[in-house]
Amino acid sequence: MDNIAGKKSSLVWAANISVLILVLLWLIPTVGLFVSSFRDRDQISASGWWVAPFSVELTYRTRADADPRQEGDLWFYQGNIFETAEVRESFESGESSIAAFGLRGREPGAFPAGTEVENRDGGTITVNADGSYIYTATDPDDRGPRVYFVAETPPDFTLDNYRTVLTADNMDRAFINTLTVTIPATIIPILIAAFAAYALAWMEFPGRALLIAGVVGLLVVPLQLALVPLLNLHNTIGIGQSFLGIWLAHTGFGLPLAVYLLRNYMAGLPRDIIESAKVDGATDFQIFVRIILPLSFPALASFAIFQFLWTWNDLLVAKVFLPSAGDSQVMTVKIADDLLGSRGGDWGILATAAFVSIAVPLLVFFTMQRYLVRGLLAGSVK
Repeated sequence: MDNIAGKKSSLVWAANISVLILVLLWLIPTVGLFVSSFRDRDQISASGWWVAPFSVELTYRTRADADPRQEGDLWFYQGNIFETAEVRESFESGESSIAAFGLRGREPGAFPAGTEVENRDGGTITVNADGSYIYTATDPDDRGPRVYFVAETPPDFTLDNYRTVLTADNMDRAFINTLTVTIPATIIPILIAAFAAYALAWMEFPGRALLIAGVVGLLVVPLQLALVPLLNLHNTIGIGQSFLGIWLAHTGFGLPLAVYLLRNYMAGLPRDIIESAKVDGATDFQIFVRIILPLSFPALASFAIFQFLWTWNDLLVAKVFLPSAGDSQVMTVKIADDLLGSRGGDWGILATAAFVSIAVPLLVFFTMQRYLVRGLLAGSVK
């Protein structure tokens, strides 16, 4: 009796929990990326984004740059390690404490804070937990002796990563290039696939079943197989590496899925409406424009989301079918080559660049997501 139409299933709670889990699985990485985009590279490397509001234990190196004073045979350097020139900026946002210190880069935390140890200059060094230090030496050093220490560093949220990414040379040009590639590469396959889907769904002609089988078969062909032959073809006919070339490449790679989705949706439209239009004298083109297209908007929107996300995030096809010159770079290529090419370990830049690149796809998805499920399920359930 639970499956009678109009009554709720007893497994509604399971469906709700599943949806909640899926939402969390999607949201958690996005939130983590957003939080990490405001953090310093060293803090990202030291701790996860979920503990970003708390202090992080980091290793520093600096020089005891206080003015030395002579007492007897020794020179004294006395001051606060947090106020030295090389690390002062890292501790401006809050209080911190020293956990350990050292005299060599290989052992930055060799001695606990407050311990007096002998140094290599014939004297001793003491670094206390509050940062105060006393360094003695037999000879003065104009630059100050080198000191390493491990300290609890307050959380540091900054916009420097966004300044680096957004003000990079030609980043605005890369954004416009990405739109130049993405918008036509989304519209062109939809226009072609809509006509093809209507023909495969509602027009009778020899070989239609084979064409549908061929479309399904093309869905499982990896696009990497076609990259080199397609580029050779473009070079032969004079297109080469250009925006026209990448539009045609994305159109070809996206057409099988577009035709498959739209054909299944159009085949599920009420036959009575279409037959009534034919009885009234409507041509196939009039039926397509005035009946099929308006009724197929959910399927068109769902494919548009897929194609837009695919072309916006694409790196491989852009590297193959666009010139490597800066004027033609899209955002993915710009981020990979210029921002991360020489700074691959800078996780702050990587997180910020990734979040900037997904901002537009997120906007498109949330704007059209209500059509996504309707378009995907159409034709799959009878």
